[in-house]
Amino acid sequence: MVILKNKTINQKKPTTITAMKAKLLLIVIILFSIIPLNAQQTKGITGDTNWFSNWTNFTPASTIYKDANQIITGIIDTDLKLTKNNTYKLIGTVYVTNKAVLTIEPGTVIRGDKESCGTLVITKGCKIIAEGTAAEPIVFTSNNSNLMRKPGDWGGIIILGEAPINKIGGVSFLDFNLDPAVSFYGGENPNSNSGILKYVRIEYSGHKINALKELNGLSLGGVGNGTKFDFIQISFSNDDSFESYGGDVNFNHLISYRATDDDFDFTQGVQCTISNSIAIRNPYSSDISGSRCFEIDSYDKIENADVTKKLTKITANNMTMINTEDNNQGLVREAVYIKEKSCFNLNNSIIDGFSSCVLLENKIGAFPANLAKINIQNIQVNRCAGVVLSESTNYNPELSAWYNSDTFSLELTKSNSSALFIQSDVKNSPDFRAKNTNPIVSIK
Repeated sequence: MVILKNKTINQKKPTTITAMKAKLLLIVIILFSIIPLNAQQTKGITGDTNWFSNWTNFTPASTIYKDANQIITGIIDTDLKLTKNNTYKLIGTVYVTNKAVLTIEPGTVIRGDKESCGTLVITKGCKIIAEGTAAEPIVFTSNNSNLMRKPGDWGGIIILGEAPINKIGGVSFLDFNLDPAVSFYGGENPNSNSGILKYVRIEYSGHKINALKELNGLSLGGVGNGTKFDFIQISFSNDDSFESYGGDVNFNHLISYRATDDDFDFTQGVQCTISNSIAIRNPYSSDISGSRCFEIDSYDKIENADVTKKLTKITANNMTMINTEDNNQGLVREAVYIKEKSCFNLNNSIIDGFSSCVLLENKIGAFPANLAKINIQNIQVNRCAGVVLSESTNYNPELSAWYNSDTFSLELTKSNSSALFIQSDVKNSPDFRAKNTNPIVSIK
C-alpha cells in the first residue's frame, strides 16, 4: 500500500504543480485585464531611440549645398538614375512618363529653380525610387543660396497613381497648371505602387501659382498602398506639407515643420493610416485663412463628388502635434479640423498648445451618428483651451458630454514643452518623444 501510495503521490505531483502554474497565470492575466489598456500605450511619437537623429535638418536656411552641375528639365520617358556625386537643378515642371522609373541614390541633392517653379511630377503608372538612409538622406531643396531661402522657392513633388478617388468618373486632375495629357490620376487599384520615399527631406517648396493657389511639399493624387512613405521631413512649405487627394496610403515617421498652411491635408475619399509622426507648428509660419496639423474633408467640391464612393477615413496613431510658442497662439488655431462626412480616429497621441484639440465644421451636428465617425482615444491634451469644439457655437453641452466620457481616456494637462518632451528645442537636436511614458506590455 505504501508503494502504491508513493506512486500515486508521484503521479499527482506534476499535475498539482501544473495546476498551480495555471492558477498563477490566470491571476496575472486578470491583473493585466483590469489595468486599462490605454494606460499601457505610449503617447505621441515613439521609439527606442530618437529617430530624428542624423537625417533631419531644422535649420536648412544655413545649410550650404553644392552648386548644381546637372540640369533636369522636360520629360523623362525612360528609366533614369540620379547619383550623389552630382547635384541637380530642377527647371520647370519635369514629368516622369511612359512607365519610367526615376531612381535617386542615397545622399543625392536636387535643387528646385525658383524662376521656372521647378516641380517634379511622377505621372500615373510611373515610379520614383528615392530610398535614402539615415546617414545619407535624399534632399530636395531651394536653389537659392543659404540665408536667402524662403518658403515657396520652388514647386514640390507630385505623385499621381491608380488608386480610387471619390470624384465623378473615378479620375481627376490637380489644379496646379499641369499638362492635362499626363496629369490625371485615380483608378480601381488601391494596391498600386508608385515607388518609395524613405529618408527624404523636402525644403522650401510651395511656389505660388496664382493669387489663391500654391503647390504643396508632397502632393499625392490617387496613390496606392503599394507605395512606401517612411522617414520624410518637409520643412518650410509655403502651403501644405503633405496633401492626399483620394487613394489609399500608409505613412510612417513623417515630420512636418513650420508649414505655412496645413501639415496633413486629406480629401476625395482617401483611406490613410498615419503612424509615429509629428507636426511642429509655429504661429509666425501660418496662413491667415487658418492653419492646422490635420484638415480632413471627404469632398473638395460636392458638385463633382461621387457620393456612392468611400468617405475620407484617417486613422492616426502615436501622433505628436505641437505649437512651439508657449504664450502666443498667433495664427495657429485648432490642431485638427474636420468637415462633415469624414471619419477620423486618433489614438495614443499628444496635442500641445492649440486653441482646441479638434474643431468640427458647423455642418456636423452633435448626434451619435455623426460623432461615431470621430474617435479620439488615449490623448494627452496639453495647454489647449478646449478638447472638441464646434464652429457653430463656442460651447456645445452635447459635445462636452460625449467626449468627457471615460471611454476616450483623455488626459488634460498644462505642462510646458520642456517638461513634456525629452528635448523640445528644435535648434538643439530635438527629441519629441514624451517623458515618463508607459511602455507597451505584452504577455507571452
